[in-house]
Amino acid sequence: QVQLVESGGGSVQAGGSLRLSCAASGYTYSNVQMGWFRQAPGKEREGVAGIDSVGNTVYADSVKGRFAISKDNAKNTLYLQMNSLKAEDTAMYYCAAIFPSRTTLWWLGGNWMKPENYNYWGQGTQVTVSS
Repeated sequence: QVQLVESGGGSVQAGGSLRLSCAASGYTYSNVQMGWFRQAPGKEREGVAGIDSVGNTVYADSVKGRFAISKDNAKNTLYLQMNSLKAEDTAMYYCAAIFPSRTTLWWLGGNWMKPENYNYWGQGTQVTVSS
């Protein structure tokens, strides 16, 4: 059973930085696609960034150049480095996984950012950015 536990959320002023972590277990790191999602009150859950087993990374346009997704396979941990934070980044952030992974072409073709494609989720960590 895949388990995902996020941490690192908090409150920060606009322009600041945070690094989210997602401790993962129960999967084979060579056969998983992972993503960070966020959901603000009254809004749909949206894909923020994704990374596959060979290190391909994808980002939503709204965070390109500001956020960076990475993973440490030895520690079974996924990260999201968030810089130049804006008030509109305020949301609950979730770590998610597709396990076993789908084809790279399918995932990179836009399916990485669709929440319904992920079969494992963490409980979320709150990020609040004040302007």
